[in-house]
Amino acid sequence: MKRLLPVLTVCGTFALLSPLAGATDSPQSGLTMTPEKMNWVDNPRVPGLSVAKILGDAKKPGPFVHRVKFPKGRVVQAHSHPDNRTYTVISGTWYIGWGETYDESKLMALPAGSFYTEPAGVPHFIATPDGEAVVQITGAGITAVDFVNPAHAPKKKK
Repeated sequence: MKRLLPVLTVCGTFALLSPLAGATDSPQSGLTMTPEKMNWVDNPRVPGLSVAKILGDAKKPGPFVHRVKFPKGRVVQAHSHPDNRTYTVISGTWYIGWGETYDESKLMALPAGSFYTEPAGVPHFIATPDGEAVVQITGAGITAVDFVNPAHAPKKKK
């Protein structure tokens, strides 16, 4: 049986080691996770969103890979993050726009399979008018969401 070598994927200022072949979660083969094995939970910071932590934790130092589900009709006002990020649209259509104020005319539709980078500190806004969208986010924690207008920040659950 031919063994495939791991690939070194560089994202921003960190590297992730990921195997090419399917395997179990072990030191010899790395992490393999099917969609059925992902543990979706309510996003504790943003009501109405669900998150599956695939690798790492965005609230702790180090690399992270998370999937986030956004429901149909969701609008997230202009904000930025302190870390460089990459996004892959897993399902649905994701709309992204750049700038300090939400402007529907600036939204770009990204269908499933799309990829983009999001530089640290660059204001942007998002929407999911057509239906639920799932995105995979890769970055380096500790991260945050910094709203251009603090009044747009979601209210935390008590």
